Amino acid sequence: MTGWSPEAGPGLDTALDLLLSEEIIVEGRLQWSSNLTFLVTVGADPDPPADPTSADGNEPLRAVYKPASGEQSLWDFPDGLYRREVAAYALSEALGWGLVPPTVARDDGPFGPGSLQLFVEADYVQHYFTLFEEDRHRHALMVMCAFDVAANNADRKSGHVLEGTDGRLWGIDHGLCFHRHDKLRTVIWDFAGEDIPDVVLADLEELASDIPDELGRLLPESEREALIDRIRRMLASGVFPEPTGERPPYPWPLV
Repeated sequence: MTGWSPEAGPGLDTALDLLLSEEIIVEGRLQWSSNLTFLVTVGADPDPPADPTSADGNEPLRAVYKPASGEQSLWDFPDGLYRREVAAYALSEALGWGLVPPTVARDDGPFGPGSLQLFVEADYVQHYFTLFEEDRHRHALMVMCAFDVAANNADRKSGHVLEGTDGRLWGIDHGLCFHRHDKLRTVIWDFAGEDIPDVVLADLEELASDIPDELGRLLPESEREALIDRIRRMLASGVFPEPTGERPPYPWPLV
């Protein structure tokens, strides 16, 4: 099961175009997901070469498809979690951080409307707890920590942090983000109380007064206002927050 990599796949802009426009073909279900989640291909060569080892033809682009029809209803989040996956990508792009693989909404999926996210090739032995041990990932993990605080991520498990084939870190599974009430649950508490890097604060400053239309369309007004408020609080404090409240600050399972 091979995913996208910068060495073998198309550019990310091209991949985004394919996700938006190409036919979605289901390969199978991803069993470890709590909601119905499918591995699919888009942009597959309709006339592949007879020799599978041939360099001719295009490799199919794999993606993760999360249809709304496969979501379990939650008491605290409204239906349509897939839109939050798309909103997380829009937030990452608006900040210029490139943390979330290209993610789009499609109304014409095999099982109805849902999100389609580029399936990234990664070293699945690695996850947050192992990556944190390597100093070279420290800044990227601080950026991801800031992203989760801004997005109010209620489900940042260790396994939701992936290391791509080029060493780039990606964050996935953002269906439980952007709630208007504080629901931050994450494994990334190692930076609590530390200064947020100036370059990260500068990026956040761009969104402190308004958010881009593309992101705004995906969130109700109350959640847009809450997002801006969280960003302003980060800018005012200048430090990564500590766990607060009686609610457990970690997701379960941790990995």
